[in-house]
Order: sequence, then C-alpha cells, then structure tokens
Amino acid sequence: MSVVETSRGLWELLRPVNSFAAAVLTLIGGFVAGGLPAEAVVVTAAAVATFLGTGAGNAINDYFDRDIDAHNKPNRPIPRGAVTPAQSLWFSIACFAVAVALALTLPWLAIAIAGVNLLALVSYTQVFKGLPGAGNVVVAYLVGSTFLFGAAAAGDVEPAIVLFVLAALSTVSREIVKDVEDVAGDRKEGLNTLPIAYGERTSLWVATAFLLVAILASPLPYLLGHFTEAYLVVVVPASAYMLFAARASFRDPAVGQSYLKYGMFLAALAFIVGRAAMYVDVPI
Repeated sequence: MSVVETSRGLWELLRPVNSFAAAVLTLIGGFVAGGLPAEAVVVTAAAVATFLGTGAGNAINDYFDRDIDAHNKPNRPIPRGAVTPAQSLWFSIACFAVAVALALTLPWLAIAIAGVNLLALVSYTQVFKGLPGAGNVVVAYLVGSTFLFGAAAAGDVEPAIVLFVLAALSTVSREIVKDVEDVAGDRKEGLNTLPIAYGERTSLWVATAFLLVAILASPLPYLLGHFTEAYLVVVVPASAYMLFAARASFRDPAVGQSYLKYGMFLAALAFIVGRAAMYVDVPI
C-alpha cells in the first residue's frame, strides 16, 4: 500500500467531518461563555483537542470493529487494506496523546471533562455500544459535553449547562432513530440496541419523547438571561423542523435522522445568534 493511500486511510479514520463538527461545538461553548475573543487561544486549544480526541475515538472504534466492518463496511480504511489494525491503534494513541497534552493546558474543570470523555470514547465500543440505550446515552453525553468543554476552557461553564442538556436530549433522539435505521445490520452483528430489544416503533416513540423534552426546554437559555430574543427567532423554527423530522422518522428512519441532524445544526446556530446579539444589543 502506498504512502498516499495509507495517509488517506489514517485521515479517514478520524471521520474528519464529524470531528470538525465536534470542534465547532466546543468553539460555540467557549463563545457562549464569553471566551471569544478574550480567551481565543485557550478556547482554540480546546477545539483542537476536541477534534483530535473525537478522531482518536473514531479510530479506536474502527480498530475494535474491524472484523464486523469487513462484512458490513468493507470500504472502511482497515477492511480495504489502506491501514493495518496496528497502524490504526498507534495512530489513535498518538492522537489521544496530543489531545491530552492540549487539554492539560486548560483549567482544571476542562481537564476533568476531557478525562471523562477519554474514558467514554475508549470504552464505547467494547462496553456500551451493544447495550439497549446505553450507547445512545454515551454518544449524547459526548456531543453535549463539547459545549461544556469549550465553556470550561473559557472559565465559565454555567451558561453552557442548559446547552449541554438540550444537545444531549436531541442527540439521544437522533441516535435512537439511527439505531432503528441500522437494525438489520446491528442484528447481524449481535448487538442488542433499543429497537432490537423493545421494537422499532416503541423506540421511535422513545426518541420522540426525548426530542419533545428538548423542545419544551429550549426557551430556558432565554428565560435564564443567557441569550436575547434573537435566540428565540432561530430556535423556534429549528424546533419546528425537528418535530417535522421526528414525524418523518416513522415513515423512513434514514430520512428522519438526516433531518434531525440538520435541525440540530440550526439549533447550534441559534446559540451563536443568541449570544452574539448580547454583544451587539440587536433589537428584535
């Protein structure tokens, strides 16, 4: 295998789009906490640590799932031979090491969050992935914690707590819908996900319930004074769109979870708009 193909395979192991999205959420957490531009260097270090830590978690998951991927996802870097399992493992360790080194430059609370996330990433595939609902909760925590991590790096985690809860609830919903979409493959892999254990339709209602709680709680950042009315202008249509996505999930889980993803991006934009409006005092 050529150096170019191996390098490409290592890059793919990081799932760069997903890792970059996690880094952006960390930046948003720092921004909401008032850390940008005042603490730009520290928050940027946290974002880079998030990118590398998330990517390392993806790489280690591919290492553990290599036999399953050989049948279900043969185009992944390890099954197609772009990288060896050993290269994947050492690459993951190297990325984790750099992420930890960056995290150690941050305030103690950010270090604590990074430590918990490191344990969750490493243990996800082997411990939580096959347990009904447990894997969904771990992924939801990891997504929501990016806001906490960025805010902790900026030195004020309180404004991001509600964002953490909202993001986690929305992510649980989407992860359950994704499990419904993947139920056939997961059953072949021997996983015991929520739809396999309790049924697809029941799982979709559970996902909808989590989403409804998130939507009902979405005005809290405004009511607590963290954001201006500009936040509501964006979050209300985002919530409506996610309700539409939940309904679509009952017809086609693949389409529904894709819609939920875009709705979550729109909700993240609401966080940015709501905080930015406080700086410039935008009248609504």
